Amino acid sequence: MDEKALQAELQSKVKRILSPLFLKYQLDFSNLESILKWKPIVLVIGNYSSGKSTLINELLGEDIQRTGQAPTDDSFTIITAGGVGEETREVPGSTLVNDETLPFGSFKKYGERFVSHFLLKKMENPVLENMAIIDSPGMLDSVTEKDRGYDYMAVLGDIANLADLIVLMFDPHKAGTIKETYTAIRSTLPEKSGEDRIIFVMSRIDECDNLSDLVRSYGALCWNMSQMTGRKDIPHIYLTYAPSEAEPSDILSPLAQERDQLMAKIKSAPSFRVNHILEDIDRQVNELQLVCEAMTHFSRKAWQLLTKTSKVALVCSILVFFFGDMVMKALVSYPQETLLSALMGGTVNLTHFILPGCLVALTLFVFWFIFSRFVFTSLRKQSSIKSEELVTLNSEYKKNLWRKMEDKVQDLLGKATTKELWAGHSRNLSKIQRFLNRDLQSYYDKIR
Repeated sequence: MDEKALQAELQSKVKRILSPLFLKYQLDFSNLESILKWKPIVLVIGNYSSGKSTLINELLGEDIQRTGQAPTDDSFTIITAGGVGEETREVPGSTLVNDETLPFGSFKKYGERFVSHFLLKKMENPVLENMAIIDSPGMLDSVTEKDRGYDYMAVLGDIANLADLIVLMFDPHKAGTIKETYTAIRSTLPEKSGEDRIIFVMSRIDECDNLSDLVRSYGALCWNMSQMTGRKDIPHIYLTYAPSEAEPSDILSPLAQERDQLMAKIKSAPSFRVNHILEDIDRQVNELQLVCEAMTHFSRKAWQLLTKTSKVALVCSILVFFFGDMVMKALVSYPQETLLSALMGGTVNLTHFILPGCLVALTLFVFWFIFSRFVFTSLRKQSSIKSEELVTLNSEYKKNLWRKMEDKVQDLLGKATTKELWAGHSRNLSKIQRFLNRDLQSYYDKIR
């Protein structure tokens, strides 16, 4: 099975099996649905002078994006293949966010200001036949949402979540000191994308005056990277330059091979697509499973309490059925003949069962009221306070997922009613586990 067919099959199965469960547990399915749509995506980010547009132009072999030392493009620009023989054309953001075949519908939430800075360029190019490249506005050092008119970091995070490869670029003169770059590396990208999808690039190295200048810039970037990532081990940083703009030098000659490796890495992004889709499905379905597991254990505890309450209610109902009318006769002289007296005297008829039946119904109602108003409510509050006791956190992976999903579980518990007793959480949990252990595993086996 080829990758496109596999992706289509995955999309169909996930939507059929999982979308009702995501809806039931109030989890956002649109994100997973978006990941399954369209084609492989490469996202290029960096500060405004880091060489993003130059890299894209070199990758495509033509000047599709404007370049320069100052900011030249303030839009998120998707570059993808057009029809054979079709001239290069632009599609506005308002069309993109309303096209159900594209994964950008959720970007409507960022408002008209963002949509006006969002566009797609279609062009005939062999590199783009099975992938799309997204150029992004340059990151700045001091900027607020008010300055841009939309939440840049949130948009960046959502696009990064869709991307199969993220190219984060630096220039040797601003080696990672930009505020938005720090935020992206420290929080936005780790939350939205796997570390294996990010490659780091220091471009424009031809602008270094000599080898010492290059080493100094590279060292500064490594030090800043350690501060931004919070880790001592530094990921590989590709060093590159634009051959069309650089003059031959002893510095650049040894790095030509690394530049070629970078280009090959970017062009290989489509081969990561299905594996990344499976990773995203795996993660989000495990999040769903954790929420369902918590609600399953909560409903089981509720059933245990209901069973105990029901046993007491049954005993009380039997006592009330046979002796309740006797108590009433002693208090209000009604009825004239009790059920037990009628049974012993052999004069029993249907009228003798009316009052005991009503008293039993009243007793059951009182017990249900006590259970739903006090017992269930108390359980709900206790479970919300100690929600981690509803799940088995037997690995660091599950602990990390729980930190993300705990608020969602507490929100569901806060809204829980006695309907949770019949919500079928256990059955849903079995469906999710079956999908993870059987269906998803079969797709992993297919791509090995």
